[in-house]
Amino acid sequence: MAAQERIIILGAGPAGLATAGALAMRGIQATVLERAGDVGESWRRHYDRLHLHTTRRLSGLPGVEIPAAYGQWVSREDLVRYLEGYRDHHRIDVRTGVDVVAVEHGSDFDGAPWVVLDAGGGRWLADHVVVATGYNHTPVAPSWPGQDGFTGEVIHASAYRNPGPFIGRSALVVGTGNTGCEIAQDLAEHAVSPVWLSYRTAPHILRRTTGPVPQQWTGVAVRRLPPRVVDRLGAVVERISMPDLTAYGLPLPQADLYSRVDDASIPVQDVGIVAAIRNRSVLPVPTIERFEAAQVVLVDGQRLRPDVVIVAAGYSRGLEPMLGALGVLRADRCPVVHGAHNPPGAAGLWFNGFTNPISGMLREIAMDAKAIAAAIIAE
Repeated sequence: MAAQERIIILGAGPAGLATAGALAMRGIQATVLERAGDVGESWRRHYDRLHLHTTRRLSGLPGVEIPAAYGQWVSREDLVRYLEGYRDHHRIDVRTGVDVVAVEHGSDFDGAPWVVLDAGGGRWLADHVVVATGYNHTPVAPSWPGQDGFTGEVIHASAYRNPGPFIGRSALVVGTGNTGCEIAQDLAEHAVSPVWLSYRTAPHILRRTTGPVPQQWTGVAVRRLPPRVVDRLGAVVERISMPDLTAYGLPLPQADLYSRVDDASIPVQDVGIVAAIRNRSVLPVPTIERFEAAQVVLVDGQRLRPDVVIVAAGYSRGLEPMLGALGVLRADRCPVVHGAHNPPGAAGLWFNGFTNPISGMLREIAMDAKAIAAAIIAE
């Protein structure tokens, strides 16, 4: 028998909870379906040293500020605690252990515009469905020629918690986003040596703060400016504030900063990686070409012998199996719309948490949650 709900939200991470909270503030109860056993599951699984790269004041969800006691840069553990408190504050109805496998248009027989199907055979009927399953949903795990014969260890960054298992060994971290840079720094600070950091494209690196001002405020200020203007401003800021690391093995970035943001590549926030590169505890190297037994061969011909390769290649949104038949995804498998907009031909279907702007993901999640709540009420 199908369960009839007016509003179903998929995912109990920040985006799903924010949308449910924004609706609760307007007196509307939503049902949140979560495949894991608790809220904020992806944050529970991140590496131990992780802190938000956005300031506490600009990262709170609708109706509940992040406590000042958590500090300016909120830790992973404190963010999970905040999400638990957020659920309790708004009395959000979270149904855990529900693995949604498909969202379909309802029929006349269903009597509802949308049908949500779960892996246990459950059918959930709804007038509105908010997809908020998370930006970091499915680990991306590229493979290279010869990898199957590699005698060392290869893991995805999603399996990395702390440097404990790797102390006294050598490591190659693949990927120069914030995750890859922080893991490389974490390893280097805890007797892992050498630590190589493999780049495909040299990253843009920005200070987390300029004096007392968090860099995020700059991102907020330029969020709506034309990309070419931000590219010029960014180049000046980067040149003035960050050292040239070419002599240490990391070339200057070639593409414009904001153009990369449009391609979902956020600048690296420097929380110590520049110092680690300059003191040579982290050694930048080009990307991998292939594996040969115990060796990793790089595109420039270098041969390394790491004990472990940690692949920080990011995540996919994981939406295609669930939504692919609806025609609501772009070529990059992200939703065609977000916030207070429905995809063409999909009235009542909403998306939150699938953008990663330079002004901060949690800030955008909160804004989209309020917009979705207002749009649903307007209908």
